[in-house]
Amino acid sequence: MRKPRQIILIMTDTQRTDMLGCYGNLGMKTPCLDALSRESVRFEKAYTCQPVCGPARSALFTGIWPHSNGSWANNMALGDNIKTLGQRLRDQGLHCGYVGKWHLDGSDYFGLGRCPDGWDPQYWYDMRCYLEELSESDRLRSRDMMTNNQPTLTSEFTYAHRCSDRAIAFLRQHAGKDFLLVVSYDEPHHPSLCPQPFSQMYKDYQWPRTANHADSLEQKPEHQRVWAASMASQNGDTEQDRQLLAYYLGCNSFVDHQIGRVLTAVRQQAPDALLIYTSDHGDALYSHKITNKGPVAYDEVTRVPLIIRWPGQAPGNAVCRHPVSHIDITATILDAFDLPVPEDLDGRSMLATVRDPSIATNREIFIEFGRYEVDHDGFGGFQPMRAICDGRHKLVINLLSSDELYDLDRDSQELVNLIESPEHRSIRDQLHDRLLDWMNRTRDPFRGYYWERRAWRTDARAATWDYTGMTRQRENEQYEPRQLDYATGLPMVNAVRPK
Repeated sequence: MRKPRQIILIMTDTQRTDMLGCYGNLGMKTPCLDALSRESVRFEKAYTCQPVCGPARSALFTGIWPHSNGSWANNMALGDNIKTLGQRLRDQGLHCGYVGKWHLDGSDYFGLGRCPDGWDPQYWYDMRCYLEELSESDRLRSRDMMTNNQPTLTSEFTYAHRCSDRAIAFLRQHAGKDFLLVVSYDEPHHPSLCPQPFSQMYKDYQWPRTANHADSLEQKPEHQRVWAASMASQNGDTEQDRQLLAYYLGCNSFVDHQIGRVLTAVRQQAPDALLIYTSDHGDALYSHKITNKGPVAYDEVTRVPLIIRWPGQAPGNAVCRHPVSHIDITATILDAFDLPVPEDLDGRSMLATVRDPSIATNREIFIEFGRYEVDHDGFGGFQPMRAICDGRHKLVINLLSSDELYDLDRDSQELVNLIESPEHRSIRDQLHDRLLDWMNRTRDPFRGYYWERRAWRTDARAATWDYTGMTRQRENEQYEPRQLDYATGLPMVNAVRPK
């Protein structure tokens, strides 16, 4: 009798790689994830697709870039013709449960409280579901970081605890069956609720200050200087800043504890399951004089923890140093279920790398940004960014300001902007060409001659209205008729072709 096909994806919100002990910061108390790492492949260069909650999740759960799936800013719903991982697996007869933060229905931060197509309604539990369990006074408590000062705050009150309870119930109910289970915590994201002892665990902790905390930003894009100026009074050194950091890191250890509860259930109920752990993005935490996340490609914001455990299939206590991307998670899960990866997906399966971390899935990874959120005027507004990283060099095109190039091997702090460096012209232009090709291949609706005609690109083609003159149609035959050629009215033969 064959073993059941079981995959579990656990994710947190706003968790940097150096917020885990296994990634080298021994000041962090994350024993459960550290133990998981010792049984798994730990990816040192994993990147989000866009460093803001909704778009990051949109790419992870569809395998299609935010610029194409409709959710390229918070509070923008996925397009009607975009299928999530849950829908694709359900349509292949697999049972899918989703517990936790969704952020993809176009509603507010908390969601609609309604289970989307493809997922089991019995276990659906977005943040609105949680709030609707609370009284009005408890809702206010749940959104106030200062609730951490209350000795009456219990683990059971928190969203993380209740998500863990539902995940454990799912695992017990479906032991021995095929399934995908997603457990999506909001923690350690603000308001970072955590009971004692977690709320007091870091009250005297000093976050390590690195060279880029003193970045002058002189050779950096203007929008970063504007961002830093808006935070001039917040440098991480005030008593309030230290208190907020202590709660944030305390909640980081608290969510590790909650993940540990789920991992115990996994080992009991689904011991051979493929287990993927990651986070949606990081937080600058005052590096480069900014905090939060947004239109930058710095590693503190875009590089994420990724740990994959698969007993009998992947090595334990192994490290992969090749760049990988969240865009490949959907394709990887489909492949692990022995399902084909559809043509309309932008990602590819990472299973070869999971089984042998010396194998590279991609030559490079890409990062994008459009807007932080449509419901707010702040956060810099529309800030179109496209970036490419080959593991050593990172090129960032900031359409409305200036551009960046970093050598991560020699400048891990990303302090020295090499965009005008004559010695780096060749690698810079090669990366730029590959970035432009990616924008074309992925049907980026914002593409055009202006991404090519940068001040430093002296051999850029002249601006033309037709630009590349190419058509790129979608191939989604699993869910819709093959698209038609405008010139003939007949089914297209080649999705990418001259107009």
